[in-house]
Amino acid sequence: MSSLWLTSDTHFFHENLIKWETGRPEFNSIEEMHELIVDNWNKVVKKGDKVYHLGDVAIRYEEAELGRLLNRLNGQKRLIVGNHDDIRTFAKGSWFGKIQTERYFQEFGFLLTHRPAHESGFIDKWDGRCINVHGHLHRKPSPTKHHYCVCVEQTNYTLVNFEELSTEIWKQKN
Repeated sequence: MSSLWLTSDTHFFHENLIKWETGRPEFNSIEEMHELIVDNWNKVVKKGDKVYHLGDVAIRYEEAELGRLLNRLNGQKRLIVGNHDDIRTFAKGSWFGKIQTERYFQEFGFLLTHRPAHESGFIDKWDGRCINVHGHLHRKPSPTKHHYCVCVEQTNYTLVNFEELSTEIWKQKN
């Protein structure tokens, strides 16, 4: 049986990110960061699994290098576009099976976005039974109890299992 996975803000090739104090100073090089993310990804994601990447995949890259890196990642990848993503590059590449601005999973009560959505845009629509799973904030906390951040900095640079997250969140809510 295949699984669904979530991640956000890998920022592949973003060398300045490891230099910033609020970025990823735990890495000595961009290659070290890439290898940890790839290894952690492939430890949990199998070939038939689906992965929703909630944006900001890479910054300042050569297209061929990006392709080689993304092709190393297991699973069928879907992209929820982030503010740093070049849609034209991703649309012409074959790395993502689907590219969307958001995705709602009614059966789980999850709205997937890159940036945290304003509560007025999703809480009333689904009778309060919706969590906005998002990225964008890196190390900052989510804005409300109706938000959940899956940025790699908050998930120990690994992916979050969709079904496990759903069980955990809704157990706490009930």
